[in-house]
Amino acid sequence: MKILYAVQATGNGHISRAMELLPYLEEYGEVDIFLSGSNSTLKLDAPVKYRSKGMSLHYTCNGELNYYKTVVGCSLRRAYKEAVQLPVEKYDLILNDFEAITSIACNKKKVPMIHFGHQASFVSDNTPRPDKKSYLGEWILKNYVKSSHNVGLHFDAYDDFIFPPVIKKEVWDAEPTNKGHITVYLPSFCDQELVQIFSKIEGAHFEIFSRQIQQITPHGNIKLIPVDKMLFNESLITCNGIITGAGFETPAEALYLRKKIIAIPIGGQYEQICNGAALAKLGALVLDKLEGNFPRRVENWLEGSTQSPVIKFQSTRGIVHRVMDVF
Repeated sequence: MKILYAVQATGNGHISRAMELLPYLEEYGEVDIFLSGSNSTLKLDAPVKYRSKGMSLHYTCNGELNYYKTVVGCSLRRAYKEAVQLPVEKYDLILNDFEAITSIACNKKKVPMIHFGHQASFVSDNTPRPDKKSYLGEWILKNYVKSSHNVGLHFDAYDDFIFPPVIKKEVWDAEPTNKGHITVYLPSFCDQELVQIFSKIEGAHFEIFSRQIQQITPHGNIKLIPVDKMLFNESLITCNGIITGAGFETPAEALYLRKKIIAIPIGGQYEQICNGAALAKLGALVLDKLEGNFPRRVENWLEGSTQSPVIKFQSTRGIVHRVMDVF
């Protein structure tokens, strides 16, 4: 087959998942990649056939969505023009991981497409939501990508088309240990804010992964580490627990390794608020902000013995087989 795999490059989770899926997709045919977005730090280790600035999310230094920068960076005219030019009709299978331009192209040209990935799980009303829903957030989750074929990924099987997360091979094969440090991945915060907050927490060592630095930099009880796949895997596999945003891939890997989790949803990003609701049900500590009594909350969390619950996972090959069954 000729396969088009459209990948959203806002954040690193979609790219991380794509790198795991590609070898198995290539068993079924020739795969071309459409990469859309401009604010990921992970490099996709594969040839990219089509590239677009897409419609990326941008953040402040204080853990919130930067609405102004996000809106200014979006050009609907450019996106529509790229959708018209994208030759989706040439492909036998189109796999779309929450990428709007490919969705527009397929719907305009009446070409079938599989909406695949975490956001596809929100087509189901059974997928966890916060007590207070956002009407705009719900509309975006259900309409940003539109398809009659959906294969969702989530922490649990909330519906019959929702499957377990894709776990990186290095994590899947790992034997988790505990070297005592806390892994921190909060990319919507800047280093200055994180160092100021975590330096106040005594008796703990933090490995903070940063978009802003190029080499490992120590700060007292903190080690700033550049975002790097191998370094992050090692830190996560050997940590006592992780403090992270309420994205999908990183919390999923922490659940797989049965690590303690503090999740802090990005302010204004409804999908992460929904993920926070799901993680809270699984025993994670979900916090709104780093402010206030955050140091004391972390100290209490470290003193506790909470561990992630046992969740059923599936191999990446098995998930790709499920996608092909839908096709």
